[in-house]
Amino acid sequence: MPLKDLALGLGVIVIWALNIIVIKLGVTELPPLLLTTLRFALVAALLVPFHPVSRARLPFLALLSVTFGTLHFALLFIGLGQAEAGTGALLVQMGTPFATLLAVIFLKEKLGPRRLAGLLLSFAGVVVLAGGPTLPAPLPTALLLASALAWAVSQLLIKQGPAVPPMALAGWIALFATPQVALGSWWFEQAHWAALTEAGWRGWGAVLYTAVMSSIVAYGIWYGLLRRHPVNRVVPLMLLMPVLAVALGMLLLGDPLGPNKLIGGGLVVAGIALIVVRLGGRTRRGASA
Repeated sequence: MPLKDLALGLGVIVIWALNIIVIKLGVTELPPLLLTTLRFALVAALLVPFHPVSRARLPFLALLSVTFGTLHFALLFIGLGQAEAGTGALLVQMGTPFATLLAVIFLKEKLGPRRLAGLLLSFAGVVVLAGGPTLPAPLPTALLLASALAWAVSQLLIKQGPAVPPMALAGWIALFATPQVALGSWWFEQAHWAALTEAGWRGWGAVLYTAVMSSIVAYGIWYGLLRRHPVNRVVPLMLLMPVLAVALGMLLLGDPLGPNKLIGGGLVVAGIALIVVRLGGRTRRGASA
């Protein structure tokens, strides 16, 4: 990969790792579902007018808006509000092992010893994380793992569904997900107007960053790299994202490291590496928050 494209790929990883930190800061000023609603509304406003799709694609996009939009992102924002940034980033990476299991169950894909070892390592990493003090309470832990599972289900649907350009996919999922998450915010959260009027740079900066930088700029660059290079040269860069998120959590938020996070996180990343990296072969595509 040329140095310029490598730098672009690493830049995307930095954007996605910072996204975890930004969400953590954003939910201190805006309720998580309200923040998610604003993020989706902005993404839809910026993308849908410029990326039309056929009516035949709308039911598929509406389904994805439930799994990839509402369930994945809403649960991610809620869970990160109650978890350390690095630990949350590691738990969300379990989407790749979940996707592998779903492909074996529903698509009858062969597991093989390499991917089986990756699954065992990644789940062992979660067990090690669970033994340390940085794992959040059972409810946010379950929400983050459910977010990872929703991501995995979405990848299965995308793999089996009709082809939709990436930016159209992001825009229309956001459009359909906006009223769903808004309804959840209205039902479960309170003092919306006060939150909107009192939010400062953290809240509104999180809306702007998660919508523009993470959803549009980063995805645009990422899929451009996938068009120009073999997948197995691009996707392994994703392994750096949780590592960087842990480091940024320590540097910017004062999160502790500890042996459980270090060993458990290492096992999760190593397991995912065994699943996605195919030496001399193809590599699974991935998508981040």
